[in-house]
Amino acid sequence: MKDNLRTGESGNQGRSGAAPAVSSGTVTVLHIDDDANDTALLQAAARSARLQFRLHNVEDGDRAIAYLSGAGPYSDRTKYPLPSLVLLDLKIPRATGFEVLKWIRNHTELGNLPVVVLSGSELQDDVRKAYGVGANSYLVKPIGFENLVNMVRNITTVWLGGQGQLAG
Repeated sequence: MKDNLRTGESGNQGRSGAAPAVSSGTVTVLHIDDDANDTALLQAAARSARLQFRLHNVEDGDRAIAYLSGAGPYSDRTKYPLPSLVLLDLKIPRATGFEVLKWIRNHTELGNLPVVVLSGSELQDDVRKAYGVGANSYLVKPIGFENLVNMVRNITTVWLGGQGQLAG
């Protein structure tokens, strides 16, 4: 599992309504996606955009729920802090993205955690269902690396209040 990639450090606090960032000031993003290529591309896009945040990846719904609940191997909150943002693919093994999203929204301690669905699906039924169970945003995975870099910049600006961006 690709985990705990630190793309940099940020000294800002979480934006209103977001889950707390790591105590060291590093903003944490949880990426839930079973495609290792998507994870590698997201990491490369963040580096290319000169963004600074810690990206944790889990490959399935069960691991996502374990991470968010601090269960099993994710009980060490220093190593696996609660994220300030979740990037969620819908089509993941064990528990679907919809099931993970419902689980998040049913836990009051995570109720304000921003969840951005990042999916390959443009189906209106998927979009409606995602918003219906509590997604904050629904984005279709872009084609082309520069488009991905721009999307990651926009996500950082909108959902992390600009945290994780390099100064200058």
